[in-house]
Amino acid sequence: KNLTPDAFAIRLWGNAYLDPKSQTFKRSASECSPDPITGFSPKRTFVQFILQPLYKMYTLCVGESEKDVEKAFRSLGVLLGKDQLRASARPLMRAAFRKFFGTSTGFVDTVVKHIPSPAAAAKGKVARCYSGPLTSRAVQSMIKCDPHGPLVIHVAKLYAEPDGQSFAAFGRIYSGTVKPGDRVKVLGEAYTPDDDEDMAFATVSSVWIPRGRSKTEVMMARAGNWVLLGGVDSDIIKTATIVGAGKSNFGDDDGDGEIHIFSPLKFPQAGGEPTMKLAVEPLNPAELPKMVEGLRKISKSYPMATTRVEESGEHILFGTGELFLDCVMHDLRTVYSDIEVKVADPVVGFRETVVETSSVKCFSETANKRNKLTFIAEPLDDGLAEILELGKVNINWDNRKMGRFFQTKYDWDLLSSRSVWAFGSSSTHGTNILMDDTLPSEVDKALLQSCKPSIVQGFQWATREGPLCEEPVRSTKLKILDVALADKGIHRGGGQIIPTARKTVHSALLTATPRLMEPWYRLQIQCPGEIVNAIQPVLAKRRGHIVQDKAIPGSPLFSVKAFLPVLDSFGFETDLRTFTQGQAMVHSVFDHWAIVPGDPLDKNIVLHPLEPSPPQHLARDFLVKTRRRKGLSDDVSLSKFFDEGMRAQLLQSTVENMTLKS
Repeated sequence: KNLTPDAFAIRLWGNAYLDPKSQTFKRSASECSPDPITGFSPKRTFVQFILQPLYKMYTLCVGESEKDVEKAFRSLGVLLGKDQLRASARPLMRAAFRKFFGTSTGFVDTVVKHIPSPAAAAKGKVARCYSGPLTSRAVQSMIKCDPHGPLVIHVAKLYAEPDGQSFAAFGRIYSGTVKPGDRVKVLGEAYTPDDDEDMAFATVSSVWIPRGRSKTEVMMARAGNWVLLGGVDSDIIKTATIVGAGKSNFGDDDGDGEIHIFSPLKFPQAGGEPTMKLAVEPLNPAELPKMVEGLRKISKSYPMATTRVEESGEHILFGTGELFLDCVMHDLRTVYSDIEVKVADPVVGFRETVVETSSVKCFSETANKRNKLTFIAEPLDDGLAEILELGKVNINWDNRKMGRFFQTKYDWDLLSSRSVWAFGSSSTHGTNILMDDTLPSEVDKALLQSCKPSIVQGFQWATREGPLCEEPVRSTKLKILDVALADKGIHRGGGQIIPTARKTVHSALLTATPRLMEPWYRLQIQCPGEIVNAIQPVLAKRRGHIVQDKAIPGSPLFSVKAFLPVLDSFGFETDLRTFTQGQAMVHSVFDHWAIVPGDPLDKNIVLHPLEPSPPQHLARDFLVKTRRRKGLSDDVSLSKFFDEGMRAQLLQSTVENMTLKS
């Protein structure tokens, strides 16, 4: 009695029963009196007041006569015309429910209630996504969502047109107004105010408002709107920042310096990076240009798809999983290139790392013998690589902030925490650290600073292609221990320092017990409880294991959490469905990198073709097969990474170790 609609709505969920005698709500049916008409205990309030009336209305529309339908709905205040009453069940049901419930505005109402307006959300979005300082006039215009400010659009996605030849750029207008015919600058993901190589001019040919599967062309769109732009896609690879093409990046309303770009999109919930790769080539070699153009469009269309050309000349397509690559190949063959494409067996990308500190100080001289660099390598602290990968540490922080972070989080000493030079292989999200561990009393810091860009470039090159099998390096710390540099700048240019820095980093990695890392999937499997134990053998055959299983409340199913190497995941879903007769459903997502067991440089291991390798031989097996696929020799050539003097030092160190052991 005297319940408000909100209070009654609360009692429609969970264990709530209306006692027909006392007209009060009870927690269980046993506490209620029987219904005086049916003699049964009352149903839950949701069933009684929601489901049963819906069932009755449904039954009326499906099976009752026109006269009975009109009479019943009239009693509910639903007045239907003769044409509607004489219609078949589906149109009749749609008309009756629309008049009973009113216009279906639930989704729009939810959006209006729970999602802030563009003007209210702009400040938080700019702070999260914009890569530059937040004090310029353009940023203030974006925060205010000013339609009269300089034009700034963040393009987040490209959608293919029906012809598959062009794309519409989907983006949010943060500031300004865009119209067809506007001349704009397209700033790519590699653009910086100091390096405008990744910038192009374009003319907006069309402006549309997206509406699900359709779009509406408009003559103007203001700040705060999501729009589709035509004519600007040719220079966009993944995401882009579009600004007015005036005298400066701010159109005619500059005032305070250069604009920066919006940060490229990251997908941590989907694994963050593609780990599966596929080598592709056209069936007809003459159609190679068509395939290359198709791969370029694939890279535009799929945010997490990337392509690369290996030194061997093969074209590699990177994706997140089997289904992802199936979709990509379908679009490549039928939408974007319309040619026959051959594919090799899918493989996975590896990472190279170290598990110990370098056994010796590794040095290398430049080609002109006037400069000498000395490095050592050691593993990073646990969990630090993931923090760096997420971009939570900015290399542009001042020394005090950087030092405080590493001192408090990872217990580094003050000198080490303030001597971080760079991240690699990415300058913003790299998982390796380059540190200056030299002493001012031993090294001319001014000379060293003059060579810093070249050393950093060599370090990032080395971590992009490691020494084991030219895979990226992960979770390592490289320290510069000593440098000897020529006095004249002409003798210590980039041509001398960059390849030497790369060579020294590689030698330091090889003397620090190098290891291979492989990607692992996290599996979420739903299945009946009685077959949970039967899943374990299927996983064990593929080096996987179950870490958790629990019942799903309100259903007979169990949720099983497991881990599986990506390399052994090919065909796993099909095998699991076959083994469980379709009772198990699996969802996989990249979770982490793990060290492959075994020493990849152990030449005593004998690999047998067409036979699975035991666990301790896996690293060597993966190394040899990866190097062969890339057209490299089976073993790592030490002469390629070590100078003659370094090789003599290593030989002496080996002899001393053998003497001590004997």
